[in-house]
Amino acid sequence: QVQFVESGGGLVQPGGSLRLSCAASGRDFRFYAMGWYRQAPGKQREFVARITLDAYTDYTDSVKGRFTISGDVHKNTVNLQMNNLKPEDTADYYCHGQTHDMDYWGKGTLVTVSS
Repeated sequence: QVQFVESGGGLVQPGGSLRLSCAASGRDFRFYAMGWYRQAPGKQREFVARITLDAYTDYTDSVKGRFTISGDVHKNTVNLQMNNLKPEDTADYYCHGQTHDMDYWGKGTLVTVSS
């Protein structure tokens, strides 16, 4: 079983910044990618960003140029630096880890962008 520790959510004004962090631990797992998804009220969970074992990164179009993912998948850690936040970024953000046959999810951390 895999456990995640997520941190960094909170309330921020439009144009502000937040940094999310996630660390996974447990036995008998090996991620080949880690990342972040988000779910806004009344909407489906959506992909935000990911990083692979060889440090390849990928982003959804709406956050390109504003969010930066970093971390070390070998060490089961991932971060998300979020700049120039917009009200539409408000959501629960979930840490995600992917093995060859399963997806693992954190419990989520709330990000609220509001004046």
